[in-house]
Amino acid sequence: MPKPRASIFGDDDTTTLDVTSFAPKVGVDHKAPPAEQVKAISQAANFNSREPVTTKAAPKTTKRPRRQYRTGRNVQLSIKALAETVELFYAITDQQDWVLGFTLQRAMEALQRELRQQK
Repeated sequence: MPKPRASIFGDDDTTTLDVTSFAPKVGVDHKAPPAEQVKAISQAANFNSREPVTTKAAPKTTKRPRRQYRTGRNVQLSIKALAETVELFYAITDQQDWVLGFTLQRAMEALQRELRQQK
């Protein structure tokens, strides 16, 4: 027969945990060195700061209006592409007043024709 698990609060179930000594700190710690001194020492020791560094932000893309059509296409294709390629894809779609799936279908058909002609 397996041994019963030990209680995390001790063997006696009636023992209460005394937490009266735990309290938030009150006031300022006068023994702590000044912040400028800590910063100087850390910089001298080549300690990298954990503060966020502002960097050049990625180019903002414009939010496109949601496109929702009922076309019978029900398989999603998620790909990574260059921003210029995606913009061209949307530009062609908007110019022809097509849906995205139809633009992809036409592009695939054109690529197939081009590959057949190369053979």
